[in-house]
Amino acid sequence: MKKLQLAAAFIAAVAGSTLMAGSASAQTMPNGAELRGATVQVDLANGATNTVTFNPDGTASIQGATETVPGRWYVQGSRLCLEASGARECWPYQSMFRDGQTVTLTSDCASTSRWTALSTAPVQQRSGERG
Repeated sequence: MKKLQLAAAFIAAVAGSTLMAGSASAQTMPNGAELRGATVQVDLANGATNTVTFNPDGTASIQGATETVPGRWYVQGSRLCLEASGARECWPYQSMFRDGQTVTLTSDCASTSRWTALSTAPVQQRSGERG
């Protein structure tokens, strides 16, 4: 039961209204490149905190206060999705996560949480694009 509660709380926590980072200029939709190997702290509405590691192979590790739950992550269209313990939750994903920036996200399950990128992977900027 605790494992299911942790996964449900995490998935509820990784909620996303919009990821807001960088400028408001026109940019291409993110594809998750900055998340490959990244670690994000997720503060849930109930006061719990989870740390999510987005492994480069699409697996995820969701660490709560007392246990770690394995999962899977992927980007589908303009949504960041996580699956753990048989549940799936997705958040709008419109701009990349940035180290140290906190965003408040609301998921497709109407769960709101605060996400802070602790580390992200370096991503090359495309040349020739203007914003």
